[in-house]
Amino acid sequence: MTSMEAESVATIVCTSKQTRFNIGTLNYRELDIEGLNIIVKSAPTPGAKGKAKAKAKGEGTEILSNAKLRIKAGQRYALIGRNGTGKSTLLKAIAEKLIPGIPEETRITILQQTGVEDDNADEGPVPAPSKGEGEGDGLTVLEEVIERATAKQEVQKEINILSNGVDGVDPFGALRAFRKIHHERLQKELFLKDKDARLRSGARGMQARKSLVAMEKKAAEFQREYEQKDEDISPETLADETSRAADMLADLQLQVEPEKLAETESKAKKILAGLGFAEPRMAQRVSSLSGGWKMRTALVAALLQDTDILILDEPTNFLDLLGIIWLQRHLAALAESSAPPTLILVSHDRDFISSACTDLLILKDKDLTAFHGDLPAYESSRAEKKAHLTKMKEAQDRQKEHVQQTIRRNMREGKARDDQNRIRQAKSRQKKLDNRWGLEVGARGGRFKLNRDLAGYHAAARADVEVPRDERRVRLALPEPAELRFPGALISLEKMSFRYAGDGAEGNATTPLVLKDVSLSVGMGDRVGILGLNGSGKSTLVQLLAGEAKAPKGGAVTKHPRLKLGYYAQHAVDTLRKLGQADPELTALGLLMKEASGERQHQQEEQQQQQQEEKGEGEFRALLGSLGLPGRLASSVPLRALSGGQLVRAELARIMARGRPQCLVLDEVTTHLDYETVAALREALRGWTGAVVLVSHDRWFVRGVVEGITEDGEDSEEEGEGERVGVGETRGRRVVYRLKAGVMSVLEGGVGEFEKGVERRVRKMESL
Repeated sequence: MTSMEAESVATIVCTSKQTRFNIGTLNYRELDIEGLNIIVKSAPTPGAKGKAKAKAKGEGTEILSNAKLRIKAGQRYALIGRNGTGKSTLLKAIAEKLIPGIPEETRITILQQTGVEDDNADEGPVPAPSKGEGEGDGLTVLEEVIERATAKQEVQKEINILSNGVDGVDPFGALRAFRKIHHERLQKELFLKDKDARLRSGARGMQARKSLVAMEKKAAEFQREYEQKDEDISPETLADETSRAADMLADLQLQVEPEKLAETESKAKKILAGLGFAEPRMAQRVSSLSGGWKMRTALVAALLQDTDILILDEPTNFLDLLGIIWLQRHLAALAESSAPPTLILVSHDRDFISSACTDLLILKDKDLTAFHGDLPAYESSRAEKKAHLTKMKEAQDRQKEHVQQTIRRNMREGKARDDQNRIRQAKSRQKKLDNRWGLEVGARGGRFKLNRDLAGYHAAARADVEVPRDERRVRLALPEPAELRFPGALISLEKMSFRYAGDGAEGNATTPLVLKDVSLSVGMGDRVGILGLNGSGKSTLVQLLAGEAKAPKGGAVTKHPRLKLGYYAQHAVDTLRKLGQADPELTALGLLMKEASGERQHQQEEQQQQQQEEKGEGEFRALLGSLGLPGRLASSVPLRALSGGQLVRAELARIMARGRPQCLVLDEVTTHLDYETVAALREALRGWTGAVVLVSHDRWFVRGVVEGITEDGEDSEEEGEGERVGVGETRGRRVVYRLKAGVMSVLEGGVGEFEKGVERRVRKMESL
């Protein structure tokens, strides 16, 4: 275990209300849990001595407080919430059945989000497996997914034990093999009973502990049989258990019969192909794969298993659009099956959520809210509800103010004229205003009457209308680009070709071209989108634009003399994680300060240097705050403890701190962000005056940034596609390119045209 892992060890503590019903009789594909509380407690610091026990009891981060988790069988839920609210913790608690109320018999499959990197996920051919690859120590991709779905190795292990005993010459061999397998199964069941007893409380906790005691007694009794000597075993027992061993062997062999395994293998190959695995990659050992391909392997294994509840945490992170659309259609087909699993999905891709899910689970303010519909419908419903309540509040306030003015006037006039009737009337109205305001409607919908309706409705009904407060929106502010001083294209590519090393110094073309005769010009204010499937050359192209790749093999790359370019690499988050592991105390602010100090002149007076450092720290704090890392997140929390979304913000700040770039080249910048931060970044890039070159599989993000499509589907710009305005103005060309096998072409129909082409390809794959 690394130090990073050791520090990240935490305990998830879950409690919920108990029920008098037998939850074992419920549908295992649904959950109905009330009063759910989840707290994450960090592991005690090694070497730390006892502190105040009362304080230790309350330590921990509260994820949910008195929440209701209601999951209906067969529905497809999108779990949404901001980074850091505890979505992954909730999913882990469900998957590991840490929540009291989840039956142990429920089959739950989870794909967990992990911080893995996917080296060269977009480039290069699939290497052929070397001699012996897929044999020996590790399983191949195909073997791995089949093993996870069928537990083939575990079954085969039991078959081997029984076969050796039944077919051996030892007359007690079959009995010993049967007892060995029974002993191992009892130990597993004992572990589950112990876990169940520790998780439950109240009446069900007492029942669980009774069940545990009974299982411990059963295991202890069998232990004596397991350790029994041959001479103490009666002939009747020997004959009975030998027969039972043969029956068990026959049952296990049915589970791995060739026909059943062939059906599972065929299904596995279909899913692997849909998620981008070519035949050579299916034959690779899992241990030889990069992180992204390992995640895809885990996704295939999750989709292949028979389960009651399927949990997918960011399944699209390492998929191209072909894989995303295939997964959309696969989940839709799964929902149409005879007994579809209940799906819980986390994703930042709004188009994917809208197509794959029927309901939302909103994790906010330590509570869970269910909504039937997609994300746009939810946002529209919230806006409509707020508008309605705002109007009601304004009307109620006007009415209340009118009544108060009348009371004041009557009281004033009554005192002036010594009119006791008017004074009593004013006091009566004031009493009604104080005690019965808001009780205009009774329980049955008719007019409220004091002697009939006050009891039982007084406390809840007389409150003023409350308009829900807007949650503080995620906002990202990008610094304006530095002045160019004179016009000209920022970057130009002229018939550029590129191939990776392997062609030799003499230039013989032994490796294929990754890019072929690519021409591209990017000017101030332009929005350029580059779409393509994995392996099409997108990352190579943006690396050339950013100067991160070697010189092209043909053509030329020219840049504006005063160009400052900001490049967000596909694996920027993994790079920051490595920096954080190398320096455990390094913070986002510290990183910016460290990199800035390295660029300063060494020949400075001490006072001047101190003033410059103070000024730099203030500027860096403001920059980090504008990009979503305010206060202590920037200066106190180390990089190694930041989430993926926070590291994306740190990398954007790192890019901007090097100078105010006129052009941003962004390669899969949305991968680790939550949906609200994706929306905020989309809005920030839409209004930024510099140029943006964007590579992304997020269709909604590309449509908004590059094509200028707003939420209502209308183009936000009056200028047509292909028009460019002068230097210093905010609007430039909007163009979407497709990169296929190294050849780049303009997509006149934009993202929609590319999406339709991919959908046709997916349908063709499904028909094979």
